[in-house]
Amino acid sequence: MAIIGEACGVPEPWELVARRLSWSRTVAREAVHRASVAEVLLTDVRALGGGRFVAAVQWPRSHPTFPHGPDGRHHPLMVAETLRQLGIYLPSRHFATPAGARFVIRDLSFTLDPAAEPRAEHGATDVVCRAAVTDVRTGPCGRFVTGLRLDIGILVGGTPFAWAGGTARFLDPQAYETARRAASEAAARPRAGVLARPSPRSVAVPAARDVLVVREAGILRLDPADLRHPFFFDHWSDHVPGLVLLEAARQAAALATEGVHTRPVGCRLRALRFTEFAPPARVECVPHGRTCVFRLRQAGECTVVGVLQYP
Repeated sequence: MAIIGEACGVPEPWELVARRLSWSRTVAREAVHRASVAEVLLTDVRALGGGRFVAAVQWPRSHPTFPHGPDGRHHPLMVAETLRQLGIYLPSRHFATPAGARFVIRDLSFTLDPAAEPRAEHGATDVVCRAAVTDVRTGPCGRFVTGLRLDIGILVGGTPFAWAGGTARFLDPQAYETARRAASEAAARPRAGVLARPSPRSVAVPAARDVLVVREAGILRLDPADLRHPFFFDHWSDHVPGLVLLEAARQAAALATEGVHTRPVGCRLRALRFTEFAPPARVECVPHGRTCVFRLRQAGECTVVGVLQYP
């Protein structure tokens, strides 16, 4: 029957629902853990049943932190931010997460098809996301969701051009406090010598405030230039956010390849533990052809591992 439907050009159920999506206004900023409405990408979500959803997302034509490239393509980290916002919105609105739950990324990945990527035209780019929630885990009482996996496909004009997925935990305030106590409590150490911050151009960012790394005695470390950055630190956090870790790795890859690899088309990241603001984590990146393997180390422990892929 599915083959007959496809042959006759009958739209799939998700396509019918997608036609009713709206890009006219954003969802509540609190629903995606943003303080600024300007940073909210998600505009509408419709449930299809069985843990499947279709969502409307709007990518701005010129994001101040992630402007589109000279060929008009959007910054690849817009894919990761879209995944993050859906990963917070869907559990809180469609699943029973604990009251005041904290969202903690365990891993994330994305893949882009450069040939199918949309170019920024006049105004913003309206994209459709197909989302599937699986591997839903609950606490001992079985009442609240404590973790899940989210996979999304991103389309423009019915054509898919990006895929992303990840797993996350949702910790109630008490569980989060316990997890934070168990995290490394290494004290801040004196800085060794002169800190050399790379130029914005060398890491392919628009402004000095967007640079997240410094060189200290020849070692690259995570040390954001602006802890009040409107995107990376839109709201206060007691640990380094996941997208900051990903962007720091991207900047490290740009430096390690002397500007050859600046725009990844794929990524895999796994957070092994919380990355703290102090002492500044060491960012290690090793190029291998069209990939760059990275890890962050802090107080003798590896906190993040991953790989970036390039065309």
